[in-house]
Amino acid sequence: MLSPLDLLTRPAREPIRRWVLNAFPRADTGSLDYDHPHGDPGLFGPDSATWRVHSDFPGMLAGGLAALTLQTLHPLALAGVWDHSNFRGDLLGRLRRTTAFVGGTTYAPRAQAEALIEHVRQIHAHITGHGEDGRPYAANDSALLTWVHVTEAYSFLQGYRRYSHVALPANAADRYYDEARRIAEALGAHAVPASEQAVNAYFQRIQPELACTERSRVVLELLSQVRLPVPAAGLSRDLFLHAGAALLPDWATGRLGRTPRQQRQARLAAHALWTVAPVFRTALKDGIASRACRRVGVPAERLQHWA
Repeated sequence: MLSPLDLLTRPAREPIRRWVLNAFPRADTGSLDYDHPHGDPGLFGPDSATWRVHSDFPGMLAGGLAALTLQTLHPLALAGVWDHSNFRGDLLGRLRRTTAFVGGTTYAPRAQAEALIEHVRQIHAHITGHGEDGRPYAANDSALLTWVHVTEAYSFLQGYRRYSHVALPANAADRYYDEARRIAEALGAHAVPASEQAVNAYFQRIQPELACTERSRVVLELLSQVRLPVPAAGLSRDLFLHAGAALLPDWATGRLGRTPRQQRQARLAAHALWTVAPVFRTALKDGIASRACRRVGVPAERLQHWA
């Protein structure tokens, strides 16, 4: 028998599913096999905090946009994007590639996840240059890898907290940070923060290195122009962008110069996304997290509860 939620959300589920698959094509086509080999837990496994946090699409998409926003504050990390990516014409593509990498390293079998990490390491080896102030940068530099990782992990976790409708146990944040750092370390980072306290201390420590520059403002303006197509009437095309801004830490909100109007938009969008998040969840029950659960022989519903 269908639950009341299933009955209420049935009309919207298929449009939402089509929208997600069109906006974020699955990364497994022709490359990753989330179904085999049977029993392979990948890098984390079904009991991990990472499988749970990353299974929540609304939190992950809003978190990804928050991470992109935060990353504009690091001049050397931004220089690599400025010099070596097609962000001006394909900023959404950058978000899609991040989504594909995170999904693959989270849920793919171990050998495939490790191959994905190695592929990114090889790409990073060719990304070097100089920032606006003449300082050299390299994408495989441990400090830059740590910055990108921490901004993403922080934003994904905040997205889960804000939009998942699942209460986070007391030790879950530390578990998540301790697990997720493995990816950054596999890419070449060192001394990656492994707890919530360590992440907060890291943000305090790195703030003197951050700045909202003219380059930052250019990228942020392009990001503000990204209009994700919406899956249902009545939803703002800026919903996820503003809901992502609601995840930013207070210090970043100030550093970015966000206006009272922008902050009000973020609060309204956060409420709207929290309200519709269960519809996304029911519409995406056959996603890669569910396939990974089948691969290891556990029900996907297990990810809705914390051990």
